[in-house]
Amino acid sequence: MSLYRVVRLIGSSPTSWEEATKSALEEAAKHLEDLRVAEVELLDVRMHENKVVEYRARVHASFRYNPGKAD
Repeated sequence: MSLYRVVRLIGSSPTSWEEATKSALEEAAKHLEDLRVAEVELLDVRMHENKVVEYRARVHASFRYNPGKAD
Protein backbone atom coordinates (compact mmCIF):
# COMPACT_ATOMS: atom_id res chain seq x y z
CA MET A 1 0.00 0.00 0.00
CA SER A 2 1.22 3.50 -0.80
CA LEU A 3 0.67 6.49 1.39
CA TYR A 4 0.87 10.05 0.09
CA ARG A 5 1.14 13.34 1.88
CA VAL A 6 -0.11 16.69 0.56
CA VAL A 7 1.64 20.01 1.14
CA ARG A 8 0.60 23.52 0.22
CA LEU A 9 3.18 25.55 -1.68
CA ILE A 10 3.23 29.14 -2.88
CA GLY A 11 5.39 30.08 -5.85
CA SER A 12 5.96 33.48 -7.38
CA SER A 13 7.22 34.88 -10.66
CA PRO A 14 7.52 38.30 -12.24
CA THR A 15 6.36 36.89 -15.60
CA SER A 16 3.45 34.40 -15.32
CA TRP A 17 1.31 32.07 -13.22
CA GLU A 18 2.82 29.12 -15.09
CA GLU A 19 6.30 30.17 -14.01
CA ALA A 20 5.07 30.72 -10.44
CA THR A 21 3.67 27.18 -10.37
CA LYS A 22 6.82 25.72 -11.89
CA SER A 23 8.97 27.62 -9.40
CA ALA A 24 7.04 26.23 -6.41
CA LEU A 25 7.18 22.65 -7.66
CA GLU A 26 10.84 22.71 -8.71
CA GLU A 27 11.87 24.11 -5.33
CA ALA A 28 9.75 21.50 -3.52
CA ALA A 29 11.36 18.75 -5.60
CA LYS A 30 14.74 19.69 -4.11
CA HIS A 31 13.43 18.80 -0.63
CA LEU A 32 10.72 16.17 -1.15
CA GLU A 33 11.07 12.75 -2.73
CA ASP A 34 8.76 11.29 -5.33
CA LEU A 35 6.43 14.21 -6.07
CA ARG A 36 3.40 12.82 -7.88
CA VAL A 37 0.55 15.21 -8.56
CA ALA A 38 0.02 18.94 -8.16
CA GLU A 39 -3.18 20.93 -8.19
CA VAL A 40 -3.32 24.70 -8.54
CA GLU A 41 -5.63 25.97 -5.82
CA LEU A 42 -5.44 29.74 -6.27
CA LEU A 43 -3.88 32.29 -8.60
CA ASP A 44 -3.32 35.91 -7.60
CA VAL A 45 -1.14 38.89 -8.41
CA ARG A 46 0.71 41.49 -6.40
CA MET A 47 0.46 45.05 -7.64
CA HIS A 48 2.55 48.17 -7.14
CA GLU A 49 1.61 51.60 -8.48
CA ASN A 50 -1.27 50.08 -10.48
CA LYS A 51 0.98 47.59 -12.26
CA VAL A 52 1.27 43.84 -11.82
CA VAL A 53 4.69 43.13 -10.34
CA GLU A 54 4.32 39.49 -9.29
CA TYR A 55 2.23 36.47 -10.21
CA ARG A 56 1.59 33.96 -7.42
CA ALA A 57 0.27 30.41 -7.47
CA ARG A 58 -0.88 28.42 -4.45
CA VAL A 59 -0.37 24.75 -5.23
CA HIS A 60 -1.17 21.49 -3.44
CA ALA A 61 1.42 18.83 -4.21
CA SER A 62 1.42 15.18 -3.20
CA PHE A 63 4.45 13.02 -2.58
CA ARG A 64 5.04 9.49 -1.38
CA TYR A 65 5.18 9.45 2.39
CA ASN A 66 7.67 7.19 4.08
CA PRO A 67 6.96 7.21 7.83
CA GLY A 68 10.32 5.56 8.49
CA LYS A 69 12.11 8.72 7.34
CA ALA A 70 12.18 12.13 8.99
CA ASP A 71 9.93 14.74 7.35
